[in-house]
Amino acid sequence: MPCPHCYASPQEIQRCRRGDRRAMFYTYVLKSKKDGKLYVGWTLDLKKRIAKHEKGLVESTKNRKPFQLVYYEACLDRESAIKREKQLKSGFGRAYLKRRKIY
Repeated sequence: MPCPHCYASPQEIQRCRRGDRRAMFYTYVLKSKKDGKLYVGWTLDLKKRIAKHEKGLVESTKNRKPFQLVYYEACLDRESAIKREKQLKSGFGRAYLKRRKIY
């Protein structure tokens, strides 16, 4: 059963809740060193998720490795991270990343 406050999977619950502190959710941007394209996603554990991308365990990016983490933001809840991911995938979000010289 997922964590009731952040929907973390049973494997992630230990990482999710530590006393009174709430988990942080991350929206991130990876740049493929192979084709120069960006990948935008969200996760509860940024280091673990990047490792999965690098090992080719993520279906949508397995043929585009290696990657460089070029941008990330921390969010207080899952919904905010997903909303920000969708924003960064939009035309406005791509323009925002371009202004910040992400690509």
